[in-house]
Amino acid sequence: MLENRTILRGGTIVDGSGSEPRIADLVIRGNFIEAVGTIDAEAGDTIVNVTGRYLLPGFIDAHSHADSAVFNVDVQRALLRQGVTTVIVGQDGVSYAPGSGDYATEYFGALLGIHPTYNGGGVANLLATYDETTPINVGYLIPAGTVRHEIRGYSPGVSTTSEIAAMCEVIATGMNEGALGLSTGLDYVPAIYADTNELISLCRPVALAGGIYVTHMRGGYESNSPSGIEEVSKIALATGASVHISHYHGPTDLLIELIEGMARVGIDATFDTYPYRRGCTLLSMPLLPSSLLAAPNSDVVALLRDPKVRADLLENWFPALENNPDLGPEWPDNLTLAHIASQDYDWAHGLTVRAAASKAGVDPATFALDLLAASSLAVSAIMMVRNQRQYEDLAKLFTHRAHVVGSDGIYIGKHTHPRAWGTFAKFLRLFVRERGDFDWSTAAVHLSGRSAERYCLNDRGKLRPGYVADVVVVDPTSVTDMADYDSPRIDAIGINDVFVCGQQVLADGNLTGINSGWGLRRSAPVK
Repeated sequence: MLENRTILRGGTIVDGSGSEPRIADLVIRGNFIEAVGTIDAEAGDTIVNVTGRYLLPGFIDAHSHADSAVFNVDVQRALLRQGVTTVIVGQDGVSYAPGSGDYATEYFGALLGIHPTYNGGGVANLLATYDETTPINVGYLIPAGTVRHEIRGYSPGVSTTSEIAAMCEVIATGMNEGALGLSTGLDYVPAIYADTNELISLCRPVALAGGIYVTHMRGGYESNSPSGIEEVSKIALATGASVHISHYHGPTDLLIELIEGMARVGIDATFDTYPYRRGCTLLSMPLLPSSLLAAPNSDVVALLRDPKVRADLLENWFPALENNPDLGPEWPDNLTLAHIASQDYDWAHGLTVRAAASKAGVDPATFALDLLAASSLAVSAIMMVRNQRQYEDLAKLFTHRAHVVGSDGIYIGKHTHPRAWGTFAKFLRLFVRERGDFDWSTAAVHLSGRSAERYCLNDRGKLRPGYVADVVVVDPTSVTDMADYDSPRIDAIGINDVFVCGQQVLADGNLTGINSGWGLRRSAPVK
């Protein structure tokens, strides 16, 4: 017996392929789109009038840290009201699987939090935690830092042949269990110690499985981007893997030339960006030496409390930060505290390091060390770059054919970066409706269609018969991001109705309570 149909009547179809929008009905039966066109109603059909609104394929957040946050109803609503129906997690080389999840919870706790149900095991176990437990689909990348930690712990140095072989076996298993690819975070411990030859070895089982290599490049981007791209290119050419660069930022003309250079030598490369001019990171990452972080958090905290180590940091390390091109002497003014684990410092959320230090009656460097020690390093901060680029400049990068949208959304913290609540709505408001850098057809490709192709989610990303019915209903005249740096956790407006796997998960702007999302296995059929 066939399931009853839902007909979305009279909307403008923007199908994710780049085709011109057209007014048509869209029919959902079960999990799938059954038809697009002029449809006569049948007995038992549910009719939803969407006249005057646009229907787009569910948006795919190509870079998300919602690994555990997707179980939070506030986050679910925040994502759906931006039109996001799928998040790609396991980013920057750190997440829960494979293994116990303890490394991610400790090292990336300020970004990921604690997964409520994952109790260890591999990729298959983690993906199963997302099956019909949330209204959001979740795709997963095997995090190379987690894999390295499973084999070598926090140890610096070059991995042995046998250790690399063990890592490759773990990665091959994860790919067989449905992972979409491999991610690295080459400024994070312990992946920062993996040399290019190790990364080439780790990418071979990924390329063999048809997966993608996704990287937070080595060296901090910006003016260092050429060296990062050089390493990515070596890996791609040696393995044949498709590559994707996370949160690509730097001088626009330079970044475009680097991507074009990869294409000229036959490398299949894409990148993601978010439409904001400030970043967000672990406070320890820009402020502490990587050599100090090469240990469990408890050991690092002990060092921060050691008078000799502390004196060396205050007398030598912190003054040198003023010469760091990404920080400079104004670093205490450019770092705003987003998440603080220590309740003793709860009052400091949303303050700059300088303002919080002044309130505490100490200098900024002393305050930063005190804060990190009290919070066991679980502190994140919004980082204002020294040279903020204009939107005209960013638009040149965003409109590149290799671009997709990724929020880099972090949901942990009382004063989060607004990109978690606003990225996709801001993209539509600013770059489509207001500036006109994109028409709606092209926007749908950047928000959904190209990401689906990139991650081999071959039955998503387009509004066509036979595709999974992840459908977003958008009011093109009002879709707007409401979150900003002062009030970062406000839901977007203009997207009130969303379907995931054929089920309406957002109706009139409210969650329906239906959890139809899935852990998306590579090439596996949707139930």
